[in-house]
Amino acid sequence: MSDNASFPNTRMRRSRAASWSRKMVSETTLSPADLIWPLFITEGEAIEEPIAALPGVSRWSVDNIVARAGDAIALGIPCIALFPNTQADRRSDDGAEALNPENLMCRAIRAIKAAHGDAIGVLTDVALDPYTAHGQDGLIDESGYVLNDETVAVLVDQAVNQADAGADIIAPSDMMDGRIGAIRKALEMNGHSNVQIMSYAAKYASAFYGPFRDAVGSRGLLKGDKKGYQMDPANSDEALREVAMDIAEGADSVMVKPGLPYLDIIRRVKDRFEIPVFAYQVSGEYAMIEAAAAAGAGDRDALVLETLTAFKRAGCSGILTYHAAHAARLLRAKA
Repeated sequence: MSDNASFPNTRMRRSRAASWSRKMVSETTLSPADLIWPLFITEGEAIEEPIAALPGVSRWSVDNIVARAGDAIALGIPCIALFPNTQADRRSDDGAEALNPENLMCRAIRAIKAAHGDAIGVLTDVALDPYTAHGQDGLIDESGYVLNDETVAVLVDQAVNQADAGADIIAPSDMMDGRIGAIRKALEMNGHSNVQIMSYAAKYASAFYGPFRDAVGSRGLLKGDKKGYQMDPANSDEALREVAMDIAEGADSVMVKPGLPYLDIIRRVKDRFEIPVFAYQVSGEYAMIEAAAAAGAGDRDALVLETLTAFKRAGCSGILTYHAAHAARLLRAKA
């Protein structure tokens, strides 16, 4: 360290002494434009179903999803992410409901676009677990093994189905090998060259997904686990290989999931690749913050903004978070 960088010539606290100064030297900025709001769809009209495992989060009927999209626009949130709660009688081993042009997802996309047009982006999940009776993200054989290539063929049709309905961003969350290239080719061939792909490129077999499975109605359905296709939480170099493959196959952006336990992965991906990197602050992370706040272990507002800022500091272009609307209101109040 040079003499000029020693105390008292250098006092690191000088720039922290006043609010205006802290704002001026802040290295990381969080805004509503950094947020993507995940929303759960259910059947019916004028329906709001609170999700016990996710305090403050509900399933919404299509008409109410349209209203939530309007809320997002008013709050400056640029994109919403949709996840369907498929009724049990529409689930099957082959996940055929995913290909139905009148399924919950497609109806919600069309309704949002009819009401709001390009004022809001719509990101859609591509995977079979919301539609399968066994809860896996793909087709299975007699032993329960998830079949890669056969699943990819269905995912391609699912992605085109959603793009036909008006989806702006297709987000494959299944972790099958080769699906990004196959989906990109199909989108190009079917007149959807401007539909983006945000790949769940580094999706880990995490213990933090539990409340999400309640939200989409797959709790208790899953036979076995997903360790055969989702990533081992112990691996880091492997994530870079996954991201590199998805970029080569045509992904416009990539995602790391979950979020806070994998900030190191976000940073490595950002440093290695010149591509937008997103994180999903998943259901278990959300529930932990809510539980901590309810127990008096921390201030909810401060916990929400600090964790979201951590994603930006690690290199994220944006964050999928169930706290999106609340965080956007906090940020607008601070502005």
